[in-house]
Amino acid sequence: MEKWSLMTLTVLLALTVRWAVSLGSYSGAGKPPMYGDYEAQRHWQEITYNLPIRQWYFNTSDNNLLYWGLDYPPLTAYHSFVCAYIAKLINPDWVALHTSRGYESQPHKLFMRTTVFVADLLVYIPAVILYCFSLKETSAKKKASTCALCILLYPGLILIDHGHFQYPLSLGLALWAVLCLSHDWDLLGSVAFCLALNYKQMELYHSLPFFCYLLGKCFKKGLKGKGLVLLAKLAGTVLLSFAACWLPFGTDVEQIMQVLRRLFPIDRGLFEACMFSSPTHCPDKVANIWCSLSVLIKIKNVISPRTQLKLSFAVTFLSLLPACIKLTVQPSLRGFKFALVSCALSFFLFSFQVHEKSILLVSIPVCLVINEIPFMATWFLLVSTFSLLPLLLKDGLLLPYAATAPAFLAVCLASFSILDKTSAEDLQLKAFSLSLKGYTSWFKSFPRIVRSLFLLSLSLMGILSVLSAAAPPPQRLPDLFPVAVAVVSCLHFLLFLLYFNVLILWDSKNKGQKKIS
Repeated sequence: MEKWSLMTLTVLLALTVRWAVSLGSYSGAGKPPMYGDYEAQRHWQEITYNLPIRQWYFNTSDNNLLYWGLDYPPLTAYHSFVCAYIAKLINPDWVALHTSRGYESQPHKLFMRTTVFVADLLVYIPAVILYCFSLKETSAKKKASTCALCILLYPGLILIDHGHFQYPLSLGLALWAVLCLSHDWDLLGSVAFCLALNYKQMELYHSLPFFCYLLGKCFKKGLKGKGLVLLAKLAGTVLLSFAACWLPFGTDVEQIMQVLRRLFPIDRGLFEACMFSSPTHCPDKVANIWCSLSVLIKIKNVISPRTQLKLSFAVTFLSLLPACIKLTVQPSLRGFKFALVSCALSFFLFSFQVHEKSILLVSIPVCLVINEIPFMATWFLLVSTFSLLPLLLKDGLLLPYAATAPAFLAVCLASFSILDKTSAEDLQLKAFSLSLKGYTSWFKSFPRIVRSLFLLSLSLMGILSVLSAAAPPPQRLPDLFPVAVAVVSCLHFLLFLLYFNVLILWDSKNKGQKKIS
């Protein structure tokens, strides 16, 4: 009973923070003609309710794809239709075809915010709670609620979902998939992940760890016996899940191809976030390698879009290959969770058409290991929130950012005493340190070095946050602060990528591994 009381208080606090953030501004508020992601979600409700399915992804007189045309998989469209049906019952003006474009009112804002709350309560928050209770390391009542509190108070997701405006459904479904796999419910986990992927195609960031873990599990069981049966069941489950999601579009090949073209618009080039910008100015600076390199080399002017695609694919593939091979050869739940982080981070840093919000696809897997490596997880989650700063400032979310980020740090300090957990053993680097026999003396001062770097990092992020919010940039360098935020964040992410790959490759074969039979 006590554990549920603590968890109830945790959830109430998390909901209170979400409610407080939702009172503020949202993406594109009062900024015609495109407005922002809030209007995009409302517009999809308008389109899916008023037009037949065959027109949802096509450019027509009633569906101008240049104005927030649908570019997510079918489950997003179905969800928009359900929201639109409810909206129509409350106020038909909210989803009226054409005339509702740019609709803004307090009642409508309340409705839209409520739909996000409902998605959180039904999908994301239950997955977090059950995941924390399932952790073997957090069997104590207090530990489970503490872990849940830190995950649910992660500011990046709160600010994007309840501030900027976005639904947590794909990430919530992915969490359910991880939870199912941790209980050996592989078929249910496959269904959950297929649903996540069919809600947002960015879940491809997590697809390889799921594939490699389940394939490795089949190998371990033996492909001439139980493993082959499991492989066949998994393949059938995936095919049926996709068929169910795509059924309304499956009767026409052109429909399927048009949806795929909308999901993967490779002609936009390497910098997806600039799709609505002028050729000379991009307000959305993404903290990945390509945007950071573009400060020195104008990649768009030097390399053709097709070559950009090939280059980003090659670098992404090579960067995630070691983790995927290790996971396939030695499948374990621990390795699976770390591979989710590593592969998602590789996609974010090196892949094609990355949006700054995609860092959340890395952050949620990091939340899953916060009980194992609290210091590094907290550090990463703070940097990921900081990397969103230009977007948050553009949406008028400075105050929520300034309140939630320090509060999250304080909770992690109080919950995990993270500054006392910086030794090689605490950071899960013991095996790696033993392989560097000639450098053991350096590892003696390792905790002090790591703490110093962490404090330096916090100071740098704090200074850049203040400058971005309060100081006017030089006239000749109007994007100085967003670029600085992106580059500093990118450098952090590169170091984190190295760290997580070291964790994966030097992890003991049987440590924390659930036996697969």
